[in-house]
Amino acid sequence: MTPAANDSPSGTSQEAASLRASPRLFENCLLDKLSRVHWSTPLFVYVPVVFVLASLSLQAYAAGPVLCATALGYFIWTLIEYFGHRFLFHYEFPGRYGARIHLLIHGVHHVHPNDPLRLVMPVLLSGPIMIIAYTVVRLLFGLPLGYPVLMGFIIGYLAYDMVHYYVHHGEPKTRLGLTLRRLHMLHHFRDSTRGFGVSVPWWDYVFRTAHVRAERGGTGT
Repeated sequence: MTPAANDSPSGTSQEAASLRASPRLFENCLLDKLSRVHWSTPLFVYVPVVFVLASLSLQAYAAGPVLCATALGYFIWTLIEYFGHRFLFHYEFPGRYGARIHLLIHGVHHVHPNDPLRLVMPVLLSGPIMIIAYTVVRLLFGLPLGYPVLMGFIIGYLAYDMVHYYVHHGEPKTRLGLTLRRLHMLHHFRDSTRGFGVSVPWWDYVFRTAHVRAERGGTGT
């Protein structure tokens, strides 16, 4: 696993800068620019999609069925978030090219966890995920039932991205916000083999990957 799990968010200003500023990932200037994303980009791209899906859903069904299907889509996302983070993002692909793939997918975030431009998914990554999700939802549920399911899936994704940015660069005041931040900082700076549910920490308890209570004394936050 990327050695950043042993880093500490405290220390010299030089160390802090190292955690914050990540290097170029691509020689191509355009690709490298596209790999750096302002936190609001997913909102501008996908909130209009959510409104379109909501309109299509409510044209076909009453509010009750739409809410149920949306909840199902959100539930599906939570599993994708947990298992994707646990088994894909943290999978160490073999060989030199495998290490490069790991760095591009998630490793760079663990080496430079406070880089504000590499905290939410680039559209180059989230776009194909949404196309795949639409295809699967259409095959499994058909249309128009697939519209609210996909809407819930996208809402879950947006919640994940916004929570992820917030726990790194926000200033939580609520108990929930502080808990989410503490758990995610434990994942980064104490044990990267636990705490995979960024916005859905309950799955870590279900699948026994939650941080043990003995670790709660020092979070590195």
